[in-house]
Order: sequence, then structure tokens, then C-alpha cells
Amino acid sequence: MTIEYRPKGVCSRKMTIQLEDGIIRSVQVLDGCSGNLQGISRLVEGMSAAEAVRRLEGIRCGAKSTSCPDQLAQALKSAL
Repeated sequence: MTIEYRPKGVCSRKMTIQLEDGIIRSVQVLDGCSGNLQGISRLVEGMSAAEAVRRLEGIRCGAKSTSCPDQLAQALKSAL
């Protein structure tokens, strides 16, 4: 399953996530902090979507009420 998600309240503009049987196979993020997002993407590959949501949901970016990791969690929640 491919999820295309438009993040809200962050610098990144689009997240494309490949899920297979509840496991994250790949994550690509358009715009945002490239190095950090590449790192997050590699860390969650092979992880269950439920576990990624548990770990990433609620992370904030500075004074913002959300972050790219939190938005990734929201994208995954929409697919679960």
C-alpha cells in the first residue's frame, strides 16, 4: 500500500510511505530538513507502523505543536 500524505504545520510538503502487511518498507519526504528526514526514514524502515506511531507521535519542533516525525505518525495512523 502506498500512502501519500500532505503534512500540516511543518516545512516538509509531501510524505510518500510504502507499507506492506503493516511494516514500513520506505519513506520519502519532499522538502524539510533533508538530513534529519533521511535519518528518520531509514530508522523506521522495517519497523511496524504501529510501533513507529508509538515512538513518533507527539514530538514537537521548537514552539510548533507538531513536527515532521509527528506528521509521519499521523500519516501512518490514517492508514491503520
